[in-house]
Amino acid sequence: MAERAAAWSRRRQGVDHFPVTITRRRLYILPTRAGLAFCALLLVMGIAGLNYANSLALLLAFVLGGFVLVTMNLCHRNLQGVRIEGLVAHPTFEGDVARLEIALGNDLRDARLGLDAAVPSASASVGELLGGTTGRLELTLPARRRGRQSLPRIRLSTTFPFGLFRAWTWLHVDETLTVYPVPRGALPMPVGASDRSDGRSTRQAGNDEWAGLRSFRDGDSPRQVAWKVYARGLPLLVKEYTGGSSQVLDFDFAAVPGASTESRLQQLTRWIVDAEARGQRYALTLPALRVGEANGPLHRHRCLEALALFGLPPESSHA
Repeated sequence: MAERAAAWSRRRQGVDHFPVTITRRRLYILPTRAGLAFCALLLVMGIAGLNYANSLALLLAFVLGGFVLVTMNLCHRNLQGVRIEGLVAHPTFEGDVARLEIALGNDLRDARLGLDAAVPSASASVGELLGGTTGRLELTLPARRRGRQSLPRIRLSTTFPFGLFRAWTWLHVDETLTVYPVPRGALPMPVGASDRSDGRSTRQAGNDEWAGLRSFRDGDSPRQVAWKVYARGLPLLVKEYTGGSSQVLDFDFAAVPGASTESRLQQLTRWIVDAEARGQRYALTLPALRVGEANGPLHRHRCLEALALFGLPPESSHA
């Protein structure tokens, strides 16, 4: 029944294209368990008041019944009119968790309180969304295998103000999450080519220069973590170096020893993560694809994305 309801909701709403404003037509509302228990209590109070001709009990039951109706209306209005401005799925590594950010906007003067976003494996909440402001919800999704992973439908809901009713809507997005291979492998980096005209490498051992500390990122090697700094109660930081030479590292899939394709991809991922952390320039060579020499976050993503999609059929990129 749940699968049929999900299919019906998707056919009814279609694929959402941002920005999306939550209208009355796409909102659903039902009592929560606490709401059902409260309504059952009111029913018992009403029956007892009629049975014993107790006017005060009947008055209290009718007043609380009006309170329930007002609560239902407030719960519905708390979500109606919220604008979903966009969605960002941050790439991650296989076996890790990915961060999914949802940007929300509120054009009305009324504050929106107790907003929740959820997928089958995670949930998040934002305390309040003041009138005329924007906010963000962050979800975590499991990254099961490398490639492109389709995002499940997202439920945006609220139980404000008293938790007696839940109003919700579904977001059906045609977005994917890029999952990189696991950075794994202990092989030393290959000797790179020099940018000098004579073709000789100018790299020497221990020639890297200290550049400073930066925030820890997924895939960073534990060997580069500044553990002494972390022991003093500071956030997890990574030691960063800049190459002391003009050497360019060439990561070639065909030159990586290994019995399986996955082990080769994991070793290449390890090298790319380490080279980027050191600020070195590098290139990636795959069968039928080459990513030229560079460095930086964009180049790192291009290389890791090429490894994530390597050898996968086109239809599996949305699996």
